[in-house]
Amino acid sequence: MSQLKNLQEQRAAAHAKAVEFLKTSPQTAESRSGYDKAMADVDVIGEDIKRIQRSDAAEAELRAAGAIKTTPVGGNAGGVEPTFEQRSAEYRNAFVQALRSASAMSEDGKIAGIHANVREALERGVAYERALNEKRDGQIEGVPITSHIGTYTGLGFFVPTGFVNAIEQATKYFAPLLDGSVITVMDTSTGQPLPYPTSNDTNQLAQIVGEANTVSEQDVTASQIIFGAWKMSSGLVKCSLELIQDSAFDIEAWLVQRFAERWARGLEFYLTQGNGVGQPSGILTEVAASGAVPVTATGSSESTGGAQTGANSIGYSDLVTLEHSVDPSYRRGAKYMFHDQTLASLKKIIDKFGRPLWTPGIGVDVSDTINGYPYVINQQMPQIAASNTTVVFGDLKKYIARRVKDLSVMKLVERYAELGQVAFVSFARIDARLIDAGTHPVNVLQQHS
Repeated sequence: MSQLKNLQEQRAAAHAKAVEFLKTSPQTAESRSGYDKAMADVDVIGEDIKRIQRSDAAEAELRAAGAIKTTPVGGNAGGVEPTFEQRSAEYRNAFVQALRSASAMSEDGKIAGIHANVREALERGVAYERALNEKRDGQIEGVPITSHIGTYTGLGFFVPTGFVNAIEQATKYFAPLLDGSVITVMDTSTGQPLPYPTSNDTNQLAQIVGEANTVSEQDVTASQIIFGAWKMSSGLVKCSLELIQDSAFDIEAWLVQRFAERWARGLEFYLTQGNGVGQPSGILTEVAASGAVPVTATGSSESTGGAQTGANSIGYSDLVTLEHSVDPSYRRGAKYMFHDQTLASLKKIIDKFGRPLWTPGIGVDVSDTINGYPYVINQQMPQIAASNTTVVFGDLKKYIARRVKDLSVMKLVERYAELGQVAFVSFARIDARLIDAGTHPVNVLQQHS
């Protein structure tokens, strides 16, 4: 913790130094260079802080799940049964070894060329998965029954349950739209159309009623938003037998990384810019359809001396106007969302008192902020240019992504056999909508034309 605190203090000091350069008037080449260097230090130290926080969070998660233990994975030492995480780790290791050593399929449908110890480990994993699947009620070691994936016979050895969790964590490297901290994620067991009720009673208020007078009728109106479930795929990831059999490569990590990158890019795009026609409706599309009136950027601020440059810049007054275009009830817990290059521009803005809009988070688990609000970097957001919608602000939790069950991973053995390759493909079903009952919890900033 002391190391983390020291880094946070260093980051705050670097930012304070950058602010002094930013206040220089008029700006000179020396002040601009000093500012850029100080902000570069802020960014570098910030990445160091994130690494430590990710490491601490991962260790805490593993300890809470019981994954960090000294109990042998393969046995029952001291009468202690292996945990689900330990069984999964053993199974994944066996899976990788089986991929590298498998040479052919025998007449009974079994994979040939797998060492006996590896096959036993795979079979233990299969038996455990069957036990989970057969126990219809309750849970085993806290693992839901829905964790079972497919039927493990023959080639089923090559569909390890561990892929799902690994990919889910890896997608957080991109805009963390599905980790629960930015938007709301709603998991459902089926993909049938799902109505989400809404009601807007904000125009009604209590009234004075005279003695013995009749109370007027004021019915509550309701509506609904329909969630669908669009099927998405990672596309095929092909892998040569040479790569599989070469012990210098971690084939599992390689496959996980390919799937993770494709899913992260795809989800980030559709949840931001999806048009809702045969695909999820992105947050920009949903805000445009909600009837919220976009705020048009003027670009004027103390930094520009009041000049109107809204086609290619954003000013302090633009952010204030955007914030107050959202009802106060939605500003509690509100966030900004924009492209990283937009953040680079916002970091250079100061208010009329000479204070920068961007401030670093100093305490533990305290986010960096813009004008007092935390923000999310989303590389699918348009960058600053004429007529572009560049900033989203509001209660982003009102944007809900619906996921149907788990990600499905399949292995194709025969399709590329003549090329000495095997292929993997994954599928998932998802939709997303903004829950707006009529008072617009999210709004956007649009650059001047």
